[in-house]
Amino acid sequence: MTFSTDSTKNSFYSDFNYSTQAGDAITSSIVVFRSLSIDDQLAVLWYAYTEMGRSITPAATGVARLQLAEGLLEQIKQMSHAEQLQVMRDLAAKRDTQVSRSYGILSNNTKLAFWYELSELMVKGFVVPMPPGYQLSRDGAKVLEALKQLDFGQQITVFRKVVADMGVDPLAD
Repeated sequence: MTFSTDSTKNSFYSDFNYSTQAGDAITSSIVVFRSLSIDDQLAVLWYAYTEMGRSITPAATGVARLQLAEGLLEQIKQMSHAEQLQVMRDLAAKRDTQVSRSYGILSNNTKLAFWYELSELMVKGFVVPMPPGYQLSRDGAKVLEALKQLDFGQQITVFRKVVADMGVDPLAD
């Protein structure tokens, strides 16, 4: 067997070999994102929406029925910050809660818009904000940087698949 410098690279970076087909980059991005801790997943979503969100928004809300999620967002706004954070963690961890079930029936595009609106509510102070001086973990930062390397269509596909898998679909078997 022959070893090259490529075969000794950190396996994390091999997951993000974007010289392969676009589908491979999308799949790799999703797999690595899902391998992060729940809090790192939430942080990556936060940074992605705040740093890349201006371009994500039109794609998400243009086809989303956000009015279906408005009641859920309003319910979250009425909670304490600790409860809001727990709801976000429950959604990402796919815990079976009332909010997770309500979220689970939304369309994938509405889920994408839901997370964008949630990040906007965080910025405005209606939902628990990121802690001041928060530092994204090393792995989370690597995932975020890798996501930035994807083209716009790939980014939307990754985010749509990631948020589509959150929550609990009460209609699933």
